[in-house]
Amino acid sequence: MATTLPIKISFSLPEGWQAAPPDEVGAPGVAFVALHPASIDGFTANITIAGRMRNDSATMWQIADESVQRLAEAGTVEVVKKTEVGTPDIPGLTDSPGVVQNLRLSTTLRGEPLELLQSQVYLGMEDVKNPAKRVVIELVLTAKPTQLDEVIEDFKTFLRTVRPADETPA
Repeated sequence: MATTLPIKISFSLPEGWQAAPPDEVGAPGVAFVALHPASIDGFTANITIAGRMRNDSATMWQIADESVQRLAEAGTVEVVKKTEVGTPDIPGLTDSPGVVQNLRLSTTLRGEPLELLQSQVYLGMEDVKNPAKRVVIELVLTAKPTQLDEVIEDFKTFLRTVRPADETPA
């Protein structure tokens, strides 16, 4: 079942991407899915957004590791690269550092072997009233290796548009 994000965010999809209902495209547990129809090649490249409240002391690095463990239940997962973003020297979308990790997944789709690449971005936003609580937003691009060159720049463009929604009237 599709979920909602614990906070409101705003973003813009690059040209050529279309929003799709998460439950209808087999993406339960995420709040938003965008598909890239031009990349269809037995698999449609996609961007997903998920998020949840956390009240533990897990670092973003550890939260990214949790994703690898979940994905490993469906097939082989290789962490290709993992980097911290949003440090004071390299500002990100939030005040606290996030993590970007790139994965290679070996799984099956309709009984056929499938290799996928994922770029996962994890961002945290602390509750100003209770720093022990925070929201973790997960932004993910999934594509076949043959699709990646066509969609990676779009994903980077998309990431630059993600912001906490401004709930105050102008």
